[in-house]
Amino acid sequence: MEEILAKEWYGNTVLHYIIALAIIIGSILLVRLFRSRMLHQIKKLTQRTETKLDDYLIAGIEKFGLPILIFVAIYFGLSYLTFSEKVDGYLDNAMIVVVTIYVIRMISSFIRLTLESFIGQQEGGQEKLKQLNGIMLIVNVIIWAVGLLFLFDNLGYNVTTIIAGLGIGGIAIALAAQNILGDLFNYFVIFFDRPFEVGDFIIVDDKKGTVEHIGIKTTRLVSIGGEQLAFSNSDLTKSRIHNYKRMDRRRIVFSIGVVYNTKAELLEKIPGMIEQIIKEQALATFDRAHFAKFGPYSLDYEVVYFIESSDYLPYMNVQQEINLKIFKAFAEAGIEFAYPTQTVFVNK
Repeated sequence: MEEILAKEWYGNTVLHYIIALAIIIGSILLVRLFRSRMLHQIKKLTQRTETKLDDYLIAGIEKFGLPILIFVAIYFGLSYLTFSEKVDGYLDNAMIVVVTIYVIRMISSFIRLTLESFIGQQEGGQEKLKQLNGIMLIVNVIIWAVGLLFLFDNLGYNVTTIIAGLGIGGIAIALAAQNILGDLFNYFVIFFDRPFEVGDFIIVDDKKGTVEHIGIKTTRLVSIGGEQLAFSNSDLTKSRIHNYKRMDRRRIVFSIGVVYNTKAELLEKIPGMIEQIIKEQALATFDRAHFAKFGPYSLDYEVVYFIESSDYLPYMNVQQEINLKIFKAFAEAGIEFAYPTQTVFVNK
């Protein structure tokens, strides 16, 4: 038996191979035991806390930390054996690459889960979660860039030269893509400042529609006519935006003109008639009705009321009902609506 254990293969005895294998298998079993026993109990404790950060941390350890431990166990098991200097270098580099990749992925996953938790608690957070992929694209680029620089530095490359080259290249790219970078930064402004969100009905200058998509470069709207409108993010942040989705209620102002030969008694009754008609509408809140001015061919009344809804269709339904009732009430009272007329007086 001792002769078999002492027999050498590629510079290592059979006993050394057995010990290395025992280290690997034993470490993997310990990791599995930790996962099934201790980590399971820790997860139960974190579920009782109010914050979600500890839940995300434990999930990251389970998904990325434990595989790293398994690779470390394999690395130490193989390190017990004697290899050539070249093979040892390959093992060291492979270990550095694997650990770096898993750490980068763990950091990226933790940041994403944290952002999802933060955004999900905000008003309209579910809509904003659809925009998170654009943010994570930028975050992942930064994380992977830093992680790869760290990796190259540990692999023995001259990181200073790489950074200098990236700095010069970055300046050139920034000068050539000023508009793109401007839209990118304005995307962050829209995402965090929230002047509008997906599903909001907005008006930009003379264009209006419902926000369909907020992207890194452009924001797209679906207009009332059905066509798609695309705006650069820079244009939107520089424009005056009317967001009707944020409107709690609508303020409505309209005018009515009656003919000049209307009797004074009827002129006094018109504001009260209009007030009564508006108050009969469930969604309408009356504000005022006044004999406003003497027009070129009419006596003009100005009416103001509020619609307790931000939707356009209820407003039009209420306005239509008010118009019909005013028309009927004026007809019954003998009040004539004015229309453009011209009277010529001739002196004999």
